Amino acid sequence: MSAILLVDFGSTYTKLTAVDTLIGDVIGTSSHVSTVRTDIAIGYEAALQSLQASFEKPVSFDQIIACSSAAGGLKMAAVGLVEELTAEAAKRACLGAGAKVDLVFSHHLSNQEIELIREKAIDILLLAGGTDGGNAECVLFNAEKLGAAGIKIPIIYAGNKSAMDDVKEIFTRHDCDGYFAENVMPKVNVLNVKSAREMIRDIFLKKIIEAKGIKKIESEIDRVMLPTPEAVLQAAELLSKGYLDEPGLGDLVLVDIGGATTDMYSLSFAAKRSDVILRGLEEPYAKRTVEGDLGMRYSALGIIKPFSREELMAFNQVNQLDLEAEASFRANHVEYIPDSVEAERVDLLLARLCATRAMARHVGKIEEVFTPMGTFYHQTGKDLSDVTHCIGSGGVIIRSKDPRSILEHLSAKHQSPTDLAPRNPEYLLDQTYILSAMGLLSQQEPLLALKIMKKRLISV
Repeated sequence: MSAILLVDFGSTYTKLTAVDTLIGDVIGTSSHVSTVRTDIAIGYEAALQSLQASFEKPVSFDQIIACSSAAGGLKMAAVGLVEELTAEAAKRACLGAGAKVDLVFSHHLSNQEIELIREKAIDILLLAGGTDGGNAECVLFNAEKLGAAGIKIPIIYAGNKSAMDDVKEIFTRHDCDGYFAENVMPKVNVLNVKSAREMIRDIFLKKIIEAKGIKKIESEIDRVMLPTPEAVLQAAELLSKGYLDEPGLGDLVLVDIGGATTDMYSLSFAAKRSDVILRGLEEPYAKRTVEGDLGMRYSALGIIKPFSREELMAFNQVNQLDLEAEASFRANHVEYIPDSVEAERVDLLLARLCATRAMARHVGKIEEVFTPMGTFYHQTGKDLSDVTHCIGSGGVIIRSKDPRSILEHLSAKHQSPTDLAPRNPEYLLDQTYILSAMGLLSQQEPLLALKIMKKRLISV
């Protein structure tokens, strides 16, 4: 046996997946409530004991590698020049690196925004602005503002390269913890986020995991490799594209409904219809969005906040007052697991609402425009209408007796007519929480990770 233990230190649960590389399959999984607020090793050891108890005899692991979203995950702020352009490009770079983007600012930073950066306990700030050779005044103002304010968290500059030397001088003069990456938008509407993503990951590995308490368990594991959302994104991209002669599934969407957030991932190329005019920033093949107000426990109240009583009743005939009480209870009892049919029904409704709203925010929109030359369409965002597979992960989906009904709310029939949501996808379930583990495994065994995902994801 050649065994690898893959660990996901989550905000709610610590999840373990054991893989035998000789057999080429998962040999065991376990989980335990995360104990990051006390000692993260407690939850890990409890999950490990449960895993070992499932084997006929104890298993010795050749490697133990991990990803983490514990203690709120990787929290970032993105700063750009124009909200729809460089600020959006900076935000996408952060999301693609597995971060939760708590703050997005455009134009010149104010004193109030500087204070928000402090109050939100941001881990890393990404400073962008201006295409290469374009506007430099704004990024220099913001760099000076951050330095003079004494912001000591890591600051990555990924803006106009013509301003880089001056930004370096500002960072040095104010003793900032500065880093430099390629411009996230070197030309108008052109994304270039790879360099910034890699820089974010490097800082996460070197500094942030220690601040999150993961360093305490360093002697137990070999290394923490990725933020959990980036591990999931890499698994999804591998599953979509395939590897060598092993085909992937093609275009897909993945939703991960957690206790604090709902993460949406889409893996697809932009549609190229002759009658469609694309507007706004170009869309990446691999896209991630995270909704901080949509979560089954910590953010339960955020799920129902925008809906009227009539909308909630139409959605599933649930009385709004009861639903508010249920959501409030869940927000105050984050470890709660439904213990009745009625509680399961409420969780099911909340999960459907999460899926519906997360897709509505993630997917592109299309607008019909009449011109003397005929009818054309303006498209903003990503066209997911031809996506072939929708995959569900997260405790509420995995434990549900009707996971398909949650995943169906990602489809076009549950979205606005102007939303370019999947029209007729197949639905798959990550029943044993393996996606983040396979993202980790893909760093060294991509073919094996792909084969395990294709084998283990079940149709619903």
